[in-house]
Parts: sequence; C-alpha cells; structure tokens
Amino acid sequence: MIRSYAVRRERALPWREPLEVLQAIGARDGTLGLFSGTGGRVLIGTDPDAVCQTDCDAAEAWALLDDPAWGEGAVQLLAYDGGARPATGPRPPVWPDLMAARYPAWLVFETTTRTLTAVGRGEAATGAERALDQAEGWARMASPQVAAEGPLTATFDAEADEAAYRAAVADVVARIAAGELFQANIARVWSGEMTPEADPLDVFLRLARDSPAPYAAFWRLGGRVLVSNSPELFLTLEPGGRIETRPIKGTRPRRADPVADQVEVEALLASVKDRAENLMIVDLMRNDLSRVCVPASVRVERLCHPESYANVHHLVSTVSGSLSPGRGVGQVMAATFPPGSITGAPKHQAMKVIAGHEPPRGPWCGSLLLREGPGELTASVLIRTLAFQRRDGRWHWRTQAGAGIVADSDPGAESDEVLSKISAIKRALTEA
Repeated sequence: MIRSYAVRRERALPWREPLEVLQAIGARDGTLGLFSGTGGRVLIGTDPDAVCQTDCDAAEAWALLDDPAWGEGAVQLLAYDGGARPATGPRPPVWPDLMAARYPAWLVFETTTRTLTAVGRGEAATGAERALDQAEGWARMASPQVAAEGPLTATFDAEADEAAYRAAVADVVARIAAGELFQANIARVWSGEMTPEADPLDVFLRLARDSPAPYAAFWRLGGRVLVSNSPELFLTLEPGGRIETRPIKGTRPRRADPVADQVEVEALLASVKDRAENLMIVDLMRNDLSRVCVPASVRVERLCHPESYANVHHLVSTVSGSLSPGRGVGQVMAATFPPGSITGAPKHQAMKVIAGHEPPRGPWCGSLLLREGPGELTASVLIRTLAFQRRDGRWHWRTQAGAGIVADSDPGAESDEVLSKISAIKRALTEA
C-alpha cells in the first residue's frame, strides 16, 4: 500500500525548452513526457515513487484506478487486450494489462506564455519541498543536443501483406451484410529492430518536431518504452463531474497544395460513408457514458467536425455528460473501455471479430490516463503509437494502424487510409 499525498507545492522557474529537458533526462527509467501539440501544455517528470506493471483481471485494474493514492500525480496505461478479454478470451500477452507510475515531482510548461512551474507533492511539506528541488534540478540540466541522424530502424516489416488486409476488410463487410455487426476497426501491424545506436526517444523527438499531436507521450518504464503521437481524446473528467469524449472517425490525407488539401476536407465532410462511421461510434459512446452518468445528461455537443493534423484530416465529434454521484474513475473505465472508436459496434462482437483477424494489440488502442488531482482525468486513445521492448541489447518496436469498416467499405480505399495513418511513424523511423 502507498499513502496519498497530503501536501502540494509550486515554484516558478526560468523558462527552458521542453524537448531539451526531455532529452536531458530521457534515458532515466521512469521518464515521462506528455506534449499537447504546438502551443499546448507539456508535463515532464521522472523518478516515480511508486510503480506497478501487471497482468490482472478487470476488477483489479478498476480498483487501482479508484485508489486515492493513485489519483494524483500519476499516469496509468490500460492495454487494449486486457479490456477486450471478456470478448476475446485469453490470448498470448504482448504487454502488461496495466502499467502505472506516480510522480512526486513534475515540470509543467505553458508554451503559449513560456512559463515553467515545478510542482512538488509529498506526505508532508518537507517531502513536497524536496520534490520541488528535484524538478528544478531537471530543468537546470536542459541544453541543446544534436538530433540523431539517419534511419533509426534496421527493418520496417509488415506482419501481414496488403492482400491479407484487404481480405480481412472484405470478410468484415460480409459479416456486416449478414447482420453480425455494424462496424469493426481492423488494423495492420508493422514491427522491426532499431539500429544499435538508436533509442526510442529519437523517434519521439522526430514526431514531436515534424508531426506534433495533441496527446503525444513518451514513457520509459522497466525495459519498455511507449511513444504515442495520438490526436484522439478518449475521456476527460473534471472535478465537478463533467465528462467528455471526442471520438474520431473519418479520415482523408493531407495534401501539400492548399487547394487540393481543401478538396480533401470537403470530400470528407460530404462522405456519407465517413459520417455514418462517425455516427455509429457517437451512438455507442452515448450508450457507454449513460451507464455512469446522470440520466438524460448525456448529449452530443458537436457532430462530425473536421480537424486537421500534420498528415491527415479527421471528423471529430464531442459527447458529454454529468457523472452520477458516487461514481469513480474505475467505474467510468469499466463502462467505456476499450474506446468505441477503435473497436466498433456492437462493441463486444466487434472485439471478437477483431481478434479473428489481428494478433494481440498490446498498448495500441488502449488508453493512457493522466491523473493530476482528485476527480480529474485526461485519457487518450493510443493510436499513432509505438511499443518498444529491449531484447538482446537492442530495441524492438511494434506499431499498428487501422480503419473503421462499415457496410460500404472498399478494401482498397481502407488500405490506403491505413497507409496514410502510418506515414508519419514510418518517416520518423526510416528517413534521415
């Protein structure tokens, strides 16, 4: 058992560049960096005072999420496979079901105002002050460093070829026509081995520079590294009980020519198929939230709004509600995880179909939860995400990209969409 923090302190510090701080401490076990795209907030920390990595049943995971000692200054990762297991049954593990770490010290960067604040937590004031000193020491270590050059991976291999993916899409379309389900998100997998001198941090730095995303994350913990460049919010929970989800469905590639780029946006907005895909998941998320929210409080605030990122355009919807009194984060995740946008509808059957076409997903399409304080939650959907593991002195990586398959999906078009989604990660790994 760990004890909850009782004291929180803050200290203003001279400005430092967040990426320079992350580079300075990035090799330490436990280092975490959470980046909110361009002009957003950044959180950096290392040296956690509590760590958990385990395969566990869902009840154990939800209990940890509701433990007050893990509700402040903590980050938790729920792997997709743990949440999908009630539908898929046991499958060979490729990542812990649950990873968690708690940080007494944070550096909080507000990039729009170029202000830097150290945050320290402890069981007593002396502990909080020590944490502030620790965070200030990390900031002082920042200095410009030379970026890695050349390809970072020795291999970039698809675990199944494009023909196999198209066949999987065709099978799902046939299942939809037979009335088995309405939608399923089907993915391709790529994996490889890093070059001897390369580190996962190099991949994150390239993505942060070339393809900044609003829910980007770097996390090194116990021989594993998570690198996420996710654009998608799963859930936010505010202290007053307001809960929000923002599912993404519908994709078009970015174009270098502004006129051609706008044509892609207009085509996305006009696409009956993409809007239908989005609407199905909005309806699913409304249903999931209704299980833990005040009756009649769940509503759609925004439907099929176009948002543009470095490599793709997406349709994004916003669903919100008011959390029922007495409900906690564990109950929220039990009602909603895995995210509907990366499973399908009905969710249970979609996960069974996915398991028939894909190997275990690991952290991809799971969720990374930031717990800044009691009653607060920010959880991303771990798309555009790589999982790294250290074996035989080298880093090995694995990543996926998927597409939502509906009744009128075309296997060729869905394959093209998947390749668009993986393009930024492929460039970061393979280009100079």
